[in-house]
Amino acid sequence: MGSSAVADREAMLAALAQIEELTAQMNRLSIDAFSDAELLNVQQRREAVHRAQPVFDHRVYQRITSQSAPISLGAKNYAAVLSQRLRISSSEARRRLDEAALFGPRTSITGEPMAPSMPTFARGQAQGLIGAEHIKHVRWFFRELPGFVDFQTRANAEEQLAQHACELGPEAFRTAAAHMLYLLNQDGELSDEDRQALAYIRVGKQRPDGMRPFEGLLTPEAWATLEPLLERNAAPGMCNPADEQPCLDGEPTEEQIRNDTRTAGKRNHDALLALCQRMLTTATGTINGLPATVVITASLTDLEKGTGHGLTAGGTRLPIADVLKFAAHSRPWLALFDGKGLPLHLGRARRTATLAQRLMLLAKHRGCTMPGCSASAYRSQVHHANQDWKDGGRTDIEDLTLACGPNNRMVETAGWTTRNRPTDGVTEWIPPPHLDCGQSRTNNLHHPERIIDPGDDP
Repeated sequence: MGSSAVADREAMLAALAQIEELTAQMNRLSIDAFSDAELLNVQQRREAVHRAQPVFDHRVYQRITSQSAPISLGAKNYAAVLSQRLRISSSEARRRLDEAALFGPRTSITGEPMAPSMPTFARGQAQGLIGAEHIKHVRWFFRELPGFVDFQTRANAEEQLAQHACELGPEAFRTAAAHMLYLLNQDGELSDEDRQALAYIRVGKQRPDGMRPFEGLLTPEAWATLEPLLERNAAPGMCNPADEQPCLDGEPTEEQIRNDTRTAGKRNHDALLALCQRMLTTATGTINGLPATVVITASLTDLEKGTGHGLTAGGTRLPIADVLKFAAHSRPWLALFDGKGLPLHLGRARRTATLAQRLMLLAKHRGCTMPGCSASAYRSQVHHANQDWKDGGRTDIEDLTLACGPNNRMVETAGWTTRNRPTDGVTEWIPPPHLDCGQSRTNNLHHPERIIDPGDDP
């Protein structure tokens, strides 16, 4: 490291300290002496500063992703590195990394500096003229742009759109971008590769009322396959949960058709549910040792009272009424814990855990125990928490925990250690000294009741 780099490092730290102090100072100062027009001028200048801030972020993220492996920084991937250290969501971390790849500096394989992938937009952002909403719209534009558009046309489009973004508000810019997209693909033609790249089904987070948003884009093949199934099973009178004996096969009666007051959307929902239930009656294999079927945990107290909710291996809350419906056609397992939440002993003299142990761990931990990890029990593996099997560890329930595959490997390759607390069995993840920044040792993401006790008044 040269003397100039060392000097830049010290100057950077000094500048950062100034920014922190000046920000605190501005937050303390009174704005009473300003007129409203003057305050708008102040905000206009601050907006330009705010828009230019990500330029430095891009440099940092490009440097980190090009020179360090995420596991050496204490996480399974780069998004997790930022999410844990900056306390931001995984989706926000991915957005920042994606935009750094588009607008940040690059380096060739021979080590030579290269311009950003979107150089004109990068300049506009550095000048404080292009904001986050403009960037959101231009990213949409290039996602929608068909694959047959050549490189030079794409480069010309980037330059023109950047000029518009520097002059237009976000709404007008979105309109201009949509019009340019139309001009570049007036026939609306897409190749099969383009359609495959656009296809998706996304299920959102569960809402407080228990419902989940559901959206997507289907390829022609996918819809051609699903369409006859819905035409058959979503017809009036079919698969109606309001009927005492819903018609799942054959033809519905005239009475069932006449009494069916559901909307077309609700009939599609009920048909999809019936189709999935039918599929689950066949052999479905396993997911990380758990049956690829509906696995639900619920307390005996809630079942007896008929209140509360159960929890699936995927982390979905189910009203007890729905749990009882599943229980009527299932084989129940009873997981016993002591008053402190410790599972009663369930041991095995082999390295791999039994199905009973996996179900017990699901009931206890609900998902990956690495702090901040949202992987459900379906996406987690059994991990020897207190001592690895090869080091003499035991495959006893009090020595096991759940961890997703990437985090499971962190213990082996990155110096992390784990342990189940003897007081309550909650798993702690202890980072190596150079990664210890005071972060949480436990994962409460799957256990909101640890954060807000049900008995606490809001």
